[in-house]
Amino acid sequence: MEIPSDTELTTTGLAATGRGRLLVLACGALAREILALIRVNGWTHVDLHCLPAILHNHPERITGAVEAAVAARRDGYDKVFVAYADCGTGGQLQALCDRMGVEMIRGPHCYAFFDGVEAFAAREEIFSFFLTDFLTRQFDTFVWRGLKLDRHPELREMYFGHYTTLVFLAQTEDPALTEQARAAAERLGLTFERRYTGFGDLATALEAAV
Repeated sequence: MEIPSDTELTTTGLAATGRGRLLVLACGALAREILALIRVNGWTHVDLHCLPAILHNHPERITGAVEAAVAARRDGYDKVFVAYADCGTGGQLQALCDRMGVEMIRGPHCYAFFDGVEAFAAREEIFSFFLTDFLTRQFDTFVWRGLKLDRHPELREMYFGHYTTLVFLAQTEDPALTEQARAAAERLGLTFERRYTGFGDLATALEAAV
């Protein structure tokens, strides 16, 4: 399966091929990582369908979008696995998955499962703002323009005044991407920390589902 551009993953997602026994339904922000795991592990029976990553900025829409996607596609597969954590749905996504009889990733959000849910919780980083590889590449779309900081820089203090640090949770070893994340921290007036996570609990959860 060819990987769409980050812009396509943000706005339209990725359509499943319709082939395979297991459908992984995920956020577009995870497409590259999941496709890498499928390729490296030879999971030829796994298909991937991604919802638009921009739902990250509208968590109230995630549960309905997941429900519609599962209902529309589940009959074509033996099993569906939802590669979302709670992601700001306030438990609604877990309740939906329980009702529909499908599994999902545990944890509050993708930052936690990349870092490792237990390790993330233990750090109690309430004054940290997090970026992943995808969100670093799409920083302008999701943060700078997404929060209208390009037009209203005075909003920066309102959104980020309680943060002290930007933590870049890196899935890959990419010096150029690290510099992008560092630049994002500077734009937000935050100190910078890079933490290499690899694919973390995402890999573990998918291995268990497969």
